[in-house]
Amino acid sequence: MRKWLPLVAVCLGSFMLIVDTTVVTVALPEIGTGLDASLSSLQWVMNIYTLVLAALTLSAGSVGDLLGRRRVYLLSLAVFAGASLLCALSPDPEMLIAARGLQGIGGAAMFVTSMALLATTYEGKDRGAAMGVWSAVIGVAAAVGPIFGGLLTQSMSWRAIFYVNIPISLVTMLLTRVCFTESRQPGGARIDFPGIITFALASGALTYGLIRAGEDSWTSPFTLGLFALAILSAVLFVVVEQRHPSPMLDISLMRNPSFLAIMLSTIASAWGFSSLVFTSLWLQSVVGLTPIKAGLALLPLAAATFAAATLTGKRLHDVSPRVTITAALILIGAGCAVNGLAIDGGSSWAAALPGLLVIGVGVGVGMPATGSAVFASVPPQRAGMGSGAMAAFRQLGQALGVAVLGLVFADVIRADLDGKVEDPAAAENALTSGRSTTLDVLHDAGAHGLTSVYLASAGLALVAALGTAVFIRKRVQAVPPYAPAGEEAAEAH
Repeated sequence: MRKWLPLVAVCLGSFMLIVDTTVVTVALPEIGTGLDASLSSLQWVMNIYTLVLAALTLSAGSVGDLLGRRRVYLLSLAVFAGASLLCALSPDPEMLIAARGLQGIGGAAMFVTSMALLATTYEGKDRGAAMGVWSAVIGVAAAVGPIFGGLLTQSMSWRAIFYVNIPISLVTMLLTRVCFTESRQPGGARIDFPGIITFALASGALTYGLIRAGEDSWTSPFTLGLFALAILSAVLFVVVEQRHPSPMLDISLMRNPSFLAIMLSTIASAWGFSSLVFTSLWLQSVVGLTPIKAGLALLPLAAATFAAATLTGKRLHDVSPRVTITAALILIGAGCAVNGLAIDGGSSWAAALPGLLVIGVGVGVGMPATGSAVFASVPPQRAGMGSGAMAAFRQLGQALGVAVLGLVFADVIRADLDGKVEDPAAAENALTSGRSTTLDVLHDAGAHGLTSVYLASAGLALVAALGTAVFIRKRVQAVPPYAPAGEEAAEAH
């Protein structure tokens, strides 16, 4: 039993972190009323958390490698708990937004060091089992967040969704101190501050650009300026990493087709998972479910993810990641295609059930396989770098998915409503905000928007499956740490 206590410590922290990415969604109306917040302020309560996570995940993994993963995990839990207290006590929107940003700092470090701790604590089939359970907990947390938030908000207040993090953080810190020994990268390596700054600029500008593109347009000067800053910062990041004696990301990994295909599969999987945002809107605006019931309707996906990840994490340890990751992407694509073809304006929540179950199985098979493949591709002393890279690409996939699929969802609805209602803008806003409506024409438009989202996600997942089948080698081998820029990366055999 003691053998699995470290897994409990990691899963508690990860569950809390992922729940906090979705729990706030349900509480936003109450937050707006309680703090007299504008719509823009409420959007930033959500967006600042995503923005900070995207900017700092890779950096946090590198810092954990150098300073000690146990130490950084404990510090991240303390920061997250303190930020949660500030969120709960916030008297105005500005303080809440700032505290959510601080939560994102703690969350980024917590997420990547938790994966690194698993990678350095468990080996072989035990690592596969641990990654499977951890992946299952992530899936369940994403699904139960809205239910959890709805229950706390309705029975107590919106502040309770932040207060509850404090005792969970304290218990997790206690378990971490008892269960883990310190692990870090040996030698005299130093923190890569130029890499941290340039990567934060690149990922932060890209994520903020995607947010602004969804709010304004893809061609507005400010949005284009953010994308230009992201590209420039990314180029500078590559230059800096090639010259730094202890880079936070070994650029030679990107010359390994297997590693690059694994990262792209992470983007595709996260993109497909983003379709759940629009499924939740459809369940509330078209089907007419309350937020809590909408969360319950998504629970079958969480159950399928949990079952698949728990059952396959250990059993598929010896199977080539090319097989498991490709199969997972095919399942995600097939599930999205099923829902894209099955849902119409008269559908109930049950119409989405078959597709959600298939997507859940795909996510459950893919997450532990991807994690194990990533950790097999980097030296053990750079586990934080591997987990940081995977987390950064997953965050990028989620940001891209929400931004691009949001445009697809809104454009299809707009085209469907053209000439059919007196005020298309108001009708479109009702569907995209999740407010329940009874008009058949809106039901049809909302369903068409959702099916377009699912079909787009299906196409990307199946293309990514083709890429992983071609480029991921049979066995992934670690790239030697700090390979010189001219040295070829180790290939998988």
